[in-house]
Amino acid sequence: MEEKTYKVMGRSGAMNLTVGILTMIAGIAAGVLLIISGAKLIGQKSKIMF
Repeated sequence: MEEKTYKVMGRSGAMNLTVGILTMIAGIAAGVLLIISGAKLIGQKSKIMF
């Protein structure tokens, strides 16, 4: 019985680690895209007329 518990805990830990890494990668990618988009907007600020 205890061996089954350890297997379940191991799988759960591996899944948590995988999801955490994927979330971190997605967050970094989103941040880079936002920085690039903001830089483009600032660079073309003089062309915008209100």
